[in-house]
Amino acid sequence: MSDHALLLSNLGSPRSTSVSHVRSYLNQFLMDPYVIDIPWPLRRLLVGLILLNRPAKSAEAYASIWWPEGSPLVVISERLTDAVRPLWPHGPVTLAMRYGEPSISTRLIELAKQGVKTVTFAPLYPQFADSTTTTALKEAEQCIKKHHLALKLNIVQPFYADPLYIKALAKSAEAELQKDFDHLLLSFHGLPESHLKKLDPTGSHCLSDKSCCATASQAVLNTCYRAQCMRSAELFAKEAGLRPEQWSVAFQSRLGRNKWIEPYTDATLQALAARGVKKLLVMSPAFVADCIETLEELGIEGREEFIAAGGEELVLIPCLNAQDHWAQALTQICQHAAV
Repeated sequence: MSDHALLLSNLGSPRSTSVSHVRSYLNQFLMDPYVIDIPWPLRRLLVGLILLNRPAKSAEAYASIWWPEGSPLVVISERLTDAVRPLWPHGPVTLAMRYGEPSISTRLIELAKQGVKTVTFAPLYPQFADSTTTTALKEAEQCIKKHHLALKLNIVQPFYADPLYIKALAKSAEAELQKDFDHLLLSFHGLPESHLKKLDPTGSHCLSDKSCCATASQAVLNTCYRAQCMRSAELFAKEAGLRPEQWSVAFQSRLGRNKWIEPYTDATLQALAARGVKKLLVMSPAFVADCIETLEELGIEGREEFIAAGGEELVLIPCLNAQDHWAQALTQICQHAAV
């Protein structure tokens, strides 16, 4: 059936490493109310202040990891799309970015013009967050409404505990885990604590104590990013055969002065080195494709911090990227949503 498309969606990237392109990208990203959830006038003021200096610094960071073909995130996502395409039997397979190009709206309009009637929409975020999953879904829904597209959306739900995803993670780390190492750090993208608390259906559970994620009800787990990260980590460690003392979890990429979920990755890197960890493995289960947060923040800055604190070697395990076993697993995950 050729009228049922698969649309993969990732975060996006600047068009190039120029300061102007990075500024434009950051403006679109940071002005999203699902990313910075404060009233528009305050958000506009805050983002304006951030854009005074941040674009130049971010452009330098992007330049340090940019590939000849372009942004690693975009290139890898395109490769993954190419790998999934022959595995999807229902119709066209394409890729969109929430910020930058190709946009979600552009892709949905193209699919509608091709005669597609149903779109299985797959935000490539294993764990749920308003600033990733929700904003991508709302963008798709608004496009369909605005342009009166006769499209039905099937949504691929967060797959943080899906055995296909967990097995793919374990397989991707298998080679490094078979070598000697002192510790494995699972570094997830961070979020402001306020993002978790506002989605807590109980109004009092999230971050109420250190064990809140372990005791989360299904209702809390459905919308709690931190609890989903912890569940992914636990399932991965079990699948990979790791002992509790061999691994830990931290959260990276915090921005601004608000309290973000802990423990912080930078502080954890220093603490691990201080306690005698010499060879550290780091992987990022919240990202399915390597990007500036993995390649630069962890692979360059994180490595420098770890070594400066007394560590000797930081090995960054690549994300799932476009590995064949991940393309097959992702296709099956999407197939389940398409039924």
